[in-house]
Amino acid sequence: MSEYLVIVESPSKAKTIEKYLGKKYKVVASMGHVRDLPKSQMGIEVENNYEPKYITIRGKGPVVKDLKAAAKKAKKIYLAADPDREGEAIAWHLAHTLNVDTSSECRVVFNEITKDAVKESFKKPRAINMHLVDAQQARRILDRLVGYNISPLLWKKVKKGLSAGRVQSVAVRLISEREKEIKSFIPEEFWTIKGEFVKGKDVFEASFYGVDGEKKEPKHEQEVKEILAKLDTNTFAVESVTKRERKRNPAVPFTTSSLQQEAARKLNMRAKKTMMLAQQLYEGIDVGKEGTVGLITYMRTDSTRISETAQAEARTYIEEKFGSDYVATEKRKEGKNTNAQDAHEAIRPTSTLRKPEELKAVLSKDQYRLYKLIWERFVASLMAPAVMDTVTVALVNNGVQFRAHGSVVKFPGFMKVYVESNDDGVEEKDRLLPTFEIGETVFSKDIEPKQHFTQPPPRYTEARLVKTLEELGIGRPSTYVPTLETIQKRGYVALENKRFVPTELGEIVIELILEFFPDIINIEFTANMEGSLDKIEDGEAIWVEVIDVFYRGFEQHLEKAEKEMREVEIKDEPAGEDCEQCGNAMVFKMGRYGKFMACSNFPDCRNTKPIMKGIDIDCPKCGEGEIIERRSNKKKRTFYGCSTYPDCDFLSWDKPVGRKCPKCEGMLVEKKLKKGLQVQCVSCDYEEEQQM
Repeated sequence: MSEYLVIVESPSKAKTIEKYLGKKYKVVASMGHVRDLPKSQMGIEVENNYEPKYITIRGKGPVVKDLKAAAKKAKKIYLAADPDREGEAIAWHLAHTLNVDTSSECRVVFNEITKDAVKESFKKPRAINMHLVDAQQARRILDRLVGYNISPLLWKKVKKGLSAGRVQSVAVRLISEREKEIKSFIPEEFWTIKGEFVKGKDVFEASFYGVDGEKKEPKHEQEVKEILAKLDTNTFAVESVTKRERKRNPAVPFTTSSLQQEAARKLNMRAKKTMMLAQQLYEGIDVGKEGTVGLITYMRTDSTRISETAQAEARTYIEEKFGSDYVATEKRKEGKNTNAQDAHEAIRPTSTLRKPEELKAVLSKDQYRLYKLIWERFVASLMAPAVMDTVTVALVNNGVQFRAHGSVVKFPGFMKVYVESNDDGVEEKDRLLPTFEIGETVFSKDIEPKQHFTQPPPRYTEARLVKTLEELGIGRPSTYVPTLETIQKRGYVALENKRFVPTELGEIVIELILEFFPDIINIEFTANMEGSLDKIEDGEAIWVEVIDVFYRGFEQHLEKAEKEMREVEIKDEPAGEDCEQCGNAMVFKMGRYGKFMACSNFPDCRNTKPIMKGIDIDCPKCGEGEIIERRSNKKKRTFYGCSTYPDCDFLSWDKPVGRKCPKCEGMLVEKKLKKGLQVQCVSCDYEEEQQM
């Protein structure tokens, strides 16, 4: 019989840990939280120091029964939930459920699920950290006070089923305000002038810089004409040659936020998928001879710290693989994020020696891609800076100056392994220039001015929104994904071409909250509240006092809103067609996956159907139907099919462009590449210039 009972959150984590601990230990899963506030009521006694009323979560009865049965047989119980606020709270709730003394050495934490880390952690069990529990409890109670007071008000004044949350409301506000910026944006004209120049047999590019030594950015065509009119010949003199050596440092290892951003940019992964895969890599993968092992450290962190042991192993690997010149000689000084809790290490591989290529056979395609990204980023972070030789050449003709820039990677350093996608390494590719002497002559082959217009600020992608929330100090690593999921599920925002757009409902709700609950949606206030939660965690503030200060002001706003908030009627938008089942008008409705059509005679008629969005192109297969945009049932991917389906079964994952290939008469489609769109033929190798 097992002497010790260890409780973790998930079965896969339990399976991994049990292999390390031996026969005396039985490891079971609680499947997350076992207690929470009731859904049917507020569950907080405001007049009794905000005392929460916890109940067993519906459906968790059998789990709790099994845990209690196992606890009775155990000599000692260890609570090994994740090493963060949420994990500490889960351990605390389990302790209360199983009558474990919270001040006893019952809590075990580890930042990585490897044999050594797990065994070492069981040598140092501790009491439950009530500061961490109080911080999580304070967040939960704050969100409940906001949600369960504002939501019924929105049901009454706007529409049933609405809800409001602290962090979610700020996220919707950011998206809504960005949309207003875009709509009010007035483009401004500007021009660029690029030239192709020749020196002997060498051809190179240079761009207009200025006139008579002063930098100039032409705004109008007339200015461009005046600049070009000053060029008296096609002969340019080399005015100056500037050479310098430049170093570029590697990016720091991943935090939760930067991992979500980079996975979106490089791997085209949604934040939710990134965290799901990271959880799998953390909890353990069967890698063969070594058995099941956690491949990465804990994935919810805002720290870039790395343990000395992990650094030493990585430095040894780098030296053996690339040579001593590639090992960073100086410890990098990183700017401290004032909002970071710094509770854990950065996200890194549990061992540098578990190279991605060697694990490819035991990982799924997406697990491999994410692990490779984490591994490469970590290894590169401990490598020497890249060294670039750069040269800038100034060319002058009658006072008009063009400049050519060249660069050569003198020493690749960390770039041998990884380059952050934000920069994409474009400027680091070799751009060779001929050798120049001051005073010598070159000739312009072609000078081409181009008109441009300034662009509005971009809509938020998931990655950009997470980055913004982090920079503003709103939310924490564990809250980013739930926030993104909630605002979409509530119908406040929609994703269009992977960018957030506020819905009419979202804008109405935000306006009402902004009018009557300004603090809830105030960015600085929300960030300060996160700071207060951090103080509770550090033992510098008492959770009841933090809640009380917030609630007294909130209560006054609530009373005012009850009296003064206007009722808003959101009418269903007519779809322009009748229901084929009952003859009533069809209307547009907002659902979990965006807009759809439904019968206005609901609930008597429950007819619904997807919105058919045509792209004004005839079907290339049958010639009778129109190509329409559809969404796949399982993964909600966009694809294109014929409107006459099932009579015509034409299908394409890429958007047809309505033209035939000039080379083979095949179908042309738009391919989405990393840096834009490219028109390609599906039947031959024809392709057109990429569009940014």
